[in-house]
Amino acid sequence: MVMGDAMATSIMDFVQRYRDYEGQRDATHDLIKDLMIYAEHVESTSRTENGRLVQQLREMSMDLEDATKSRRQLQHRLQDIEARMGFVSLDNDQSKIQNPYVLVLIDGDGLIFRPHFIKLGAEGGRRAAIELHRAIIAEPFVQANETEVFVKVVANLGALNRALKRDGSVSTENEIHDFVAGFNQASFFDFVDVGANRESAISKLKESALFHIDDPSCKHIIMGVSHDPTYGPILDEIIRGDVNKQKRIKVLEGCPTVRAIVAIGTDIISFQDIFRSDKLTDRRTVSSHSVQSGHSGSSISTSNSGLPSVSYATVTQNASPPPQITLPIPLAPKTTNSSLRVVKQPPKPWNPGARGLDVPIPLNPIALETIKKRKDNNKLCNNHFLRGPCAKGDECCFVHDYSPNKDEKNAIAFLARLNPCTNGQDCDVDNCIYGHHCPSVVNGICTHPFCKFRPEEHPPGTKLRSTKV
Repeated sequence: MVMGDAMATSIMDFVQRYRDYEGQRDATHDLIKDLMIYAEHVESTSRTENGRLVQQLREMSMDLEDATKSRRQLQHRLQDIEARMGFVSLDNDQSKIQNPYVLVLIDGDGLIFRPHFIKLGAEGGRRAAIELHRAIIAEPFVQANETEVFVKVVANLGALNRALKRDGSVSTENEIHDFVAGFNQASFFDFVDVGANRESAISKLKESALFHIDDPSCKHIIMGVSHDPTYGPILDEIIRGDVNKQKRIKVLEGCPTVRAIVAIGTDIISFQDIFRSDKLTDRRTVSSHSVQSGHSGSSISTSNSGLPSVSYATVTQNASPPPQITLPIPLAPKTTNSSLRVVKQPPKPWNPGARGLDVPIPLNPIALETIKKRKDNNKLCNNHFLRGPCAKGDECCFVHDYSPNKDEKNAIAFLARLNPCTNGQDCDVDNCIYGHHCPSVVNGICTHPFCKFRPEEHPPGTKLRSTKV
């Protein structure tokens, strides 16, 4: 905008010009003209800027409305997704819990997959995982929205592989490792090698169960521990007399469930098409007994009693004539029966298996009673005093701050040995604190009123007070 003297940039420019032109009519006229032009320019500029701001405000209002509508749509979609995934509201608030799931914890040293899975290697591991998932979600206690399944298997793969080879279930070492690799390919399925530390395997399953049982999202815990009485007290600790927790715990059975676990009262399920129901055996020993029998199938038949019956005619026909013996010295006259003295051969020492007998522990009865009187949280930690130090440290619920004498240590070792080692005679842990055969046999009688060892883990002919399931 061009004015008489110069470009005006503010209203104050006109004030100064008015003072300069005071008394000059023409100059005053020019001032008023320029002032009107300036006012029109300011008004036009303001009008344009105001229009722009109004348009911008309108657009922003539309954006805000659209954003509010989109947010509400997202909220509705989120609620629909939460409903489909099984999220639920707690009481009257809007807090949420996670998607329900089922946890499966398996002691792989005792609950063993069927051989046809293992022989297929990695493919067998994948199939075993699929079949296990299907079997679990097909159980009637699993709700339709509880489709998430977490499986954790712990085992001593080295010892398990040797036992499977003796049983004839695997022919090479790679089969079990390939099987584990294939099993681990499934989502949320883990097969963990814990090595020779048996305590580590038991502890992992126990701590996992204790953690998840207090999670409201964990609807069921299935524990594959039917073979080992050690898990009886552990299940009791997990449940702690809570009926709801007891309903959520299931025992997955392979071998028949031991009495210590049956007594807990939890539901027992089995997947016979997936897991073995028999124990591993040493087929090499069975084969050697068959070879030593020295009979062929053509000359032996089986009677109704199950004992082999041999045809006398067949034996005489196949037998070679006896050799002719000439004696240079005549035989001494026969003696009467009254002059004979029968010498009874002492019985051979009992050998329970590959590991053999545990070294006897000398006991002081007074020290033994002292240790046995300790109950609950006052019990001494076996691992700490026998193999120490305890890996759990301050988290262990048993006593560490005690100095037992030699007799008390022997008593601790004896009481620990009353619990059967899960690996039995297959155990290769040099400092294993558990029993590999019953230590309570005295003069052919098992003196323990509630012995946890199986009949075959006693010397032949032992009289048992109770029979282990």
